Formats: sequence, C-alpha cells, structure tokens
Amino acid sequence: MKKIIAFAGSNSKNSINKQLAIYTSQLLENTSIEVLDLNNYNLPLFGVDLEKEEGIPENVHMFLDKIRETDGIIISLAEHNGAYSSAFKNLFDWMSRAEQKTFMNKPMLLMATSPGARGGASVLAMAIDRFPRHDAQIIADFSFPSFGANFAEGKIINEELNKDLKMKVEQFKNAL
Repeated sequence: MKKIIAFAGSNSKNSINKQLAIYTSQLLENTSIEVLDLNNYNLPLFGVDLEKEEGIPENVHMFLDKIRETDGIIISLAEHNGAYSSAFKNLFDWMSRAEQKTFMNKPMLLMATSPGARGGASVLAMAIDRFPRHDAQIIADFSFPSFGANFAEGKIINEELNKDLKMKVEQFKNAL
C-alpha cells in the first residue's frame, strides 16, 4: 500500500488549505494517508546566526523524515500577500538548509486555495517555479478559487472543479 503525506502550507487551526488537502487525500483509494499539521513542527525564525549557534532544529529533521518515508506528497499552500505563509516559508527555509533536495523527488500534487477568485494563483505559480529546484516532482497542480462558495461539508460542491481535481488526483495516483 502506498503511503502519502498531506498538509497545508499554513498554521491556521481552521485552514481552508488543510481542508482541501484532507478532502483531496480522501479521493485516493488503497492508500495510507498521514495528514501533517505545521503547528506540530514549531520552529524558531530561521537565521544563519541561529543555525550556526544552535544547528538545525529537531522538528526540521522530523518533517524531512516524513517526506523521506512517504511515496507521495499532497500540499495545499496558503497565500499571504501573494506569497507563502510565513509558517510555511520558515519551515521551507530550515528544510532547505538541512536537505537541498527538500522534496526528495517524491511525486507531488501541488494545490492552493483562497477565499478569492484567483484561488492562490500567485503562490501556486511561485511554488511551481521554485519547488523543482528542491527536487519536487510536480505531477499536477490545482488552483481552487472562491473556497467559501465552492466547498461545503468537507467536500467540493462545484461539480466542474471537483471533476478537474479528480483528474489531477488520478494523474498523481498513476505517478506513485
């Protein structure tokens, strides 16, 4: 059985990106899913002086171990002011210091959502450009617009968007 990790690039307790990542992971059959929460990997603000003085925090190694042990990654990035959330960016900065090939060539389904009509398009474009430089094998990407209007009771209620996501999930599943 394939093992997948799913997480949101957010530390919000009610993250819409976490809701999307969980829903998406449930579309995979015969797969073991572990949902990660960035709140369980608390980290000091990255800085080269701190790294030099104290080294790489244990939570960074623990998160990288989750990536190392999985067959695939589902991530939905929160967009803050057109970029990664500070919680995700800090984790990403620390991880890239510990392991340049941060995503270890694991198949990835990369997503973003937001309350607005652009669906996190800016952060998604940033990640599509950046993540392959850190050994991400992006199989498919999905921008989910207007979260509040298109998602209810734990699922996508817009049939066209749901069909599109299911197609991307199938591409991801075939790459595992």
